[in-house]
Amino acid sequence: MHFLHSIAELATVPGPVFLAIGVFDGVHLGHQAVIRRAIDDARKAGGSAVVVTFKPHPLRVTSPEHAPRLLTATRHKARFIERLGVNHLLIVPFTGEFASMPPEHFVRELQAACRPLREICVGHSWEFGKGRTGNLDLLKRMGDELGFDEIGIPAVEVGGEIVSSTLIRAAVEAGDLEKAALLLGRDYTLQGSVVQGDQIGRTLGFPTANLSVHNEQFPPNGVYAVIAEHQGQQLPGVVNIGVRPTIANATGARLLELHLLDFDGNLYGEELEVHFRSFLRPEQKFKDLDALKAQIACDTAEARRILGLKKA
Repeated sequence: MHFLHSIAELATVPGPVFLAIGVFDGVHLGHQAVIRRAIDDARKAGGSAVVVTFKPHPLRVTSPEHAPRLLTATRHKARFIERLGVNHLLIVPFTGEFASMPPEHFVRELQAACRPLREICVGHSWEFGKGRTGNLDLLKRMGDELGFDEIGIPAVEVGGEIVSSTLIRAAVEAGDLEKAALLLGRDYTLQGSVVQGDQIGRTLGFPTANLSVHNEQFPPNGVYAVIAEHQGQQLPGVVNIGVRPTIANATGARLLELHLLDFDGNLYGEELEVHFRSFLRPEQKFKDLDALKAQIACDTAEARRILGLKKA
């Protein structure tokens, strides 16, 4: 996938250009409908589909106290967008200056850069520009003037609820990963980098990879059966999320520790995507390390059963 980092770079994309624009946090079923429409229309016209998104999340700039935990940080989001078949992704830096841009200015910049702009596709209720005064009505008026089509994709409903990042975030926070998966159209996942830990798991016979997750929404503290994806490999494992009450945790921060089953290798510095498959138990404090070790053995055995693996 070709990454663009300024609106001016749209001039390098073969036209006609079909834009799918949005924050797209989570790339859920509603987002997928917007992106797939742009892809389909571009294919029919022999043009190029470009997904346009923003970094950081706009609320981090306009209302930092209300900025949510992300469902997908930028690199994670880009992976899902690429899997939909997108060849071009424009990541617009969302700054204070950009937030104060009148919506008409933003649209004219897009139109001027594309060779030519044929379509802008957004969610039905998308608002943009200074004071969030840009909407579908504005896009239609400007499309009539500048010669592009505006497409507003209707809301996607699952189980009588409109799919939204807010709804999915609430489901993940509550531990309802089954509902989150239905709204996303896939497993809920976290992506992060493996960082150096204190290696206590290794002394217990269960070495762990400590994952630094990029401001993404954790499910509740506890132990989960998971599949970790690394460079196309599917690696079964067990994740513990929490403050590690049995072992000293100097910062008191929530940690994500991943024990991979039947794996022997060095993953430091590598990116992993963790697919949550099943909740095993809440996090708990044990009387000593022997009790903790015994419970981890039970957890790994249960994860093997759930993931369909042979006993160790």
